[in-house]
Amino acid sequence: MMLLRPPGVYRPQSDTSLLTGALSRTLARAGIPAGARVLELGTGSGAVALAAARAGCDVVAVDVSASAVLTARMNARVRGLPVRVLRGDLFAPVAGEVFDVIVANPPYVAGDIDPAAARGRARAWEAGPDGRALLDRICARAPRHLAPSGTLLLVHSALNGVAATLVSLRASGMRASVVARHREPFGPVMRRRAARLAARGLLGPGQRHEDLVVVRADLIAARTGPVEGGEGHAREHQPA
Repeated sequence: MMLLRPPGVYRPQSDTSLLTGALSRTLARAGIPAGARVLELGTGSGAVALAAARAGCDVVAVDVSASAVLTARMNARVRGLPVRVLRGDLFAPVAGEVFDVIVANPPYVAGDIDPAAARGRARAWEAGPDGRALLDRICARAPRHLAPSGTLLLVHSALNGVAATLVSLRASGMRASVVARHREPFGPVMRRRAARLAARGLLGPGQRHEDLVVVRADLIAARTGPVEGGEGHAREHQPA
């Protein structure tokens, strides 16, 4: 799908495709209502949000970047797709709202820059010393914005710690597993910082690839108020 993408807006890449595929499979399963409410966090050019809208979902997309918000709105408009695109930090623009599915492709590249200080395209990847600055916030807060039995789909690099994501989601009252995985050669950003990451023990000697994973987490208990914790079973499943 060709999308308008001005300078400074994240270009859809392998993680986008991996997440879109997981969303399509999730929407096709039993239990997802027709016209499901879908929230995309970190929409960028809007690729995943547009896929959900084409599937007949009621879609809200959020990004902290004003350029990304304008781009996603334009890409939806030229295709005649009803996507509501809001600017803000993660869940802030949808306070009090709940969704059947939440999808997120947050920044997850480890680095020395404070994510809050990143500007331009770097906002799409800078994620703090361990790459989890936004991942952990999403894991903790997503259950508050999910309808009973709702689903979160979250893509990130295995370098960020898949087990950490599964444990965090379990602590938030969800059942979690890895539902998609793709091995990806390092792009320019990772190649430039590979030596520093290896020195910190985040990469193996000579490593020049990473595994991208999509974690699916299902809310396992119906509730009438925000979920602050809960019991559940977290496991990692590597598909054949």
